[in-house]
Amino acid sequence: MSVQTLATLKAAAELLPVQGCVHVQLESVTQKLTRDGKPFLEVQFTDATATVTIRVWSDHPEYANYSMLAAGGFYELTGEFFRNGNFGIDIRKYRLGPLNDEEREALLAGPAEMREKQHADYAEILRLVNTIVDPRLLTLCLTFLSELGPRFARSAGAKFVHHARRGGLVEHTAQMMRSVDVVQTIYPYLNRDLLLAGTLLHDIGKLWENHVPEIGFGITLDERGELLGHITIGTELVNSLWRKMQPQLEDWKELQPPSEQVRLHLLHLVASHHGSHEFGSPVVPKTPEAIALNMIDNLDAKLEIFSQGYKNLPLLAPNIFDKVRPLNHHLINPLPCYNLPPAEEEGFPSSVALEG
Repeated sequence: MSVQTLATLKAAAELLPVQGCVHVQLESVTQKLTRDGKPFLEVQFTDATATVTIRVWSDHPEYANYSMLAAGGFYELTGEFFRNGNFGIDIRKYRLGPLNDEEREALLAGPAEMREKQHADYAEILRLVNTIVDPRLLTLCLTFLSELGPRFARSAGAKFVHHARRGGLVEHTAQMMRSVDVVQTIYPYLNRDLLLAGTLLHDIGKLWENHVPEIGFGITLDERGELLGHITIGTELVNSLWRKMQPQLEDWKELQPPSEQVRLHLLHLVASHHGSHEFGSPVVPKTPEAIALNMIDNLDAKLEIFSQGYKNLPLLAPNIFDKVRPLNHHLINPLPCYNLPPAEEEGFPSSVALEG
């Protein structure tokens, strides 16, 4: 049986039960009790695309063995994937076996399509960073990528809502930087250097808040992330990187605008990118670049929610998908792009001629 991803099997199982085989990492084993007081286990597995939970009941012949499994192990999981009512996708007739070293490395690298996309996205980030003209912002961004690039490359974009996967932060950042590159040509008064740097750095606090370990897929809890949150960590890290440029700042003291103004405006982008106090920003956007960053960030997050929803949510009726957090409404299939009828592809469609 060929190995598939969890996302593929979960999507297929929304329609009808399907036999499948996946390579996964064990994320957690939790002992629970039914309403009648009978013990059972919730065993959660994950790969680069999704997470699935199986329930092991106390009368299962492997119950004792499953209860001893340690989080972090790598396994081949086979079984019948099916939709279990409101409990979501479940697995029955499951079997578990260990992965060898080669299979583990392939699993951590992710599916080929995702791996290629994330590598291309990281390369695009590097390309756009190197178009920054202001030497202070260019040096700051290159220093960040040099010192924290590997951690950045595996961090998640969020815990649940959007880009919530290993490498998701790179996908989110690259797409936003592409948008900035286009938007600035439409609104040329926007400071392109500042907006590109702010886009790269706006979520760098998630390297702790949404940290993914070198060998794993799950987002690990981090005390700094829990106590401060990614916006506070991000502003602290920008200041820390800025201090490392102190010798160069002396050489750049005649540059305009002054370096201190550049630093403050960059910090404002990080601090205000959630858009309002209600959503966690200590200040609201007060500059054109801050407004642009907030809206581009929100646009990419929302469109990612739609994209993943179409792939993973059950279809309730023709063109109508289930509700999804945090939008809290049904998703509707988008209108396909217009295609010219075959008879009209060679020329213009017939129209009413204007006289005169």
